Amino acid sequence: MIKVLKKIVFSFSIVVLAQNSKAQETKKFDYTNWELTWQDDFNYKNEELDKEWESANHSSKNLYCSRWRENVEPVNGVLHLNIRKEKRGGQDWTAGSIWTKKKFKYGYFECRYKYAGGEATNNSFWLMTKPRKEPKEGKIFEIDINEGHYPNEVSTNIHNWSDFTVMPNGKKTHPSFNKQFYFGAKPDYSIQLELPVETKKIRFISNNSSRFNIGEFRVYGVNESGEYPKVLSETADTDIEGLVNYAKAKNVTITSSGSFNKNASESKLIDGNPFTSWSTQKEGQKWVEFTWDKAIKVGCIQFINGWRAKNKNWRSLIHEYKIQYFKDGVWRDITVLNAEEQYDFSKEFHTYGLEWNEDELIFYFDGKEIRRAKNEFCHSETPIWLSLALIKWHGTLTDDLDGKSMKVDYVKYYQKK
Repeated sequence: MIKVLKKIVFSFSIVVLAQNSKAQETKKFDYTNWELTWQDDFNYKNEELDKEWESANHSSKNLYCSRWRENVEPVNGVLHLNIRKEKRGGQDWTAGSIWTKKKFKYGYFECRYKYAGGEATNNSFWLMTKPRKEPKEGKIFEIDINEGHYPNEVSTNIHNWSDFTVMPNGKKTHPSFNKQFYFGAKPDYSIQLELPVETKKIRFISNNSSRFNIGEFRVYGVNESGEYPKVLSETADTDIEGLVNYAKAKNVTITSSGSFNKNASESKLIDGNPFTSWSTQKEGQKWVEFTWDKAIKVGCIQFINGWRAKNKNWRSLIHEYKIQYFKDGVWRDITVLNAEEQYDFSKEFHTYGLEWNEDELIFYFDGKEIRRAKNEFCHSETPIWLSLALIKWHGTLTDDLDGKSMKVDYVKYYQKK
């Protein structure tokens, strides 16, 4: 039986860090065979910025903000791209975007910067052919070395702006090859309890300000062997003989804080499909609660965080949640994630890099390779871009963004020796 209820809950916070193995990937960048041929460390007065950089000075109707030169300034050797809540260009917010007068081609590109500290921010270090007309070589393209989203998402994108197709609904689309990396959060969680708990109630709860998706919430009994199924298995509940998933028991009642657009989707938490999900309401605290008429003994809890796109990348992973059980009239923590406290890219500088050659595009985070892709159409010169935007698809826009900024320590360009 599934019901949707509204209630207020109170909880306290502890921090348990969940590591993402993708943050630890493969090779480190080797500078040995590279020569630094251009750099900007922004150690000069504001007016000198215009010697090397052009600036956006216009509205951006696909964004929450217009962008202007006045929002970009070097301060003590650090470039600030500032957010301001001000009416300009027909919009309520302003930010900044600049690009180099100089154009570059194959080489290694690196930028060290901090994100602006808030949701709905797009903190970008990127390359794009300009103007947008067919270049002499290759196609019109965009390489997002990092289109970073607060607090700790690194997003790498490769866009082909030449080959548009028209969808059945009449909208235009273009080939786009995206891959995101989340630090401190992951799509699949299996929480195995060192000491089983006995309870009649389990809940998942989050103060995430934006809506999110949770799939396949499983509450397993105790398995003496310590073995539990893989979270993304489509046959999880039959993978281990005799293991009981109490989330699907006949005597369970599921209640929640609500669903997106009031379209009840709680049943998708237990439909056996790892790629469907409960989508929460937009506002307020989000929670889902499982209640049994008799006490159960819990050995493992599993769930899927976010949703999987057609390209099999996971999107919209949340970084803050608790799973709790009810005992003696009190909600008690089983596990707590608050990745923002450990991985907040607005508090510390990180480096984002791209090795671009005729054959490959190799992306780096803090010197470690995170992605490698074949270079199929990026073969013409391009400026280097630094941009801060407020966007409609990555969180909630709040007034405390006013005065915050993306901060850039340096930009560097290397060529092979």
